[in-house]
Amino acid sequence: MKDSKIGRYHTEYCQGVFEAKDNNELQERYDSGAKGYEERVAKSGYIKKLPLLITGLVCRYLKPGDDSILDAGAGTGLIAEMIAPLGYKNIIGIDLSEGMLELARAKGIYKELRQMVLGEPLDFPNAFFSSTVASGVFNVNHAPPESFDELIRVTKPKGYIIFTVRDDAFEERGFKEKLAALESDNKWKLVDVTERVKRWSFTAQLGDDKMANRAFAYQVI
Repeated sequence: MKDSKIGRYHTEYCQGVFEAKDNNELQERYDSGAKGYEERVAKSGYIKKLPLLITGLVCRYLKPGDDSILDAGAGTGLIAEMIAPLGYKNIIGIDLSEGMLELARAKGIYKELRQMVLGEPLDFPNAFFSSTVASGVFNVNHAPPESFDELIRVTKPKGYIIFTVRDDAFEERGFKEKLAALESDNKWKLVDVTERVKRWSFTAQLGDDKMANRAFAYQVI
């Protein structure tokens, strides 16, 4: 497939997932698009951007060999592929799409992969993970700000929650207020935030400025 065709296909795919009406529709769209997902995001520039921001913050704050790391919204396993060779081996992933999880499972990187939905109760004990990572899931029509309540619950005190948020979602979907409220309530503290990074390389018709993201690192208290 030529780059122009991949770009058009990728743009249509993005519009589909960002316009999903609910989690069931979002799951169906990720399931149906799982097979070609990595090719599309590679061509878009995603792999060179958001997962690398997450990987950089992981290396800055997490020690290799720590207790298990939660990959929240693991998708096909792109984050684990980047951090596992650096010594982060005990990774458990969750995602709402079983189709994406099947591809992640085939890579043999994760200790465990389970279908769960961010924004709903997670089937893990309190303080179960040493840290949590999430790339590209706090977005338009994706995981809501309320997801952080459960992520904090399942992450150990002094552990880190490292994630990206798309700029328009940050301002318009309540992420800005939620992150600040959790800090005000002494649930976590901000330790790092990156500069804005444009996510896609050729989807100008979707609005490059709206597709910009930042990565955050919070430490659970």
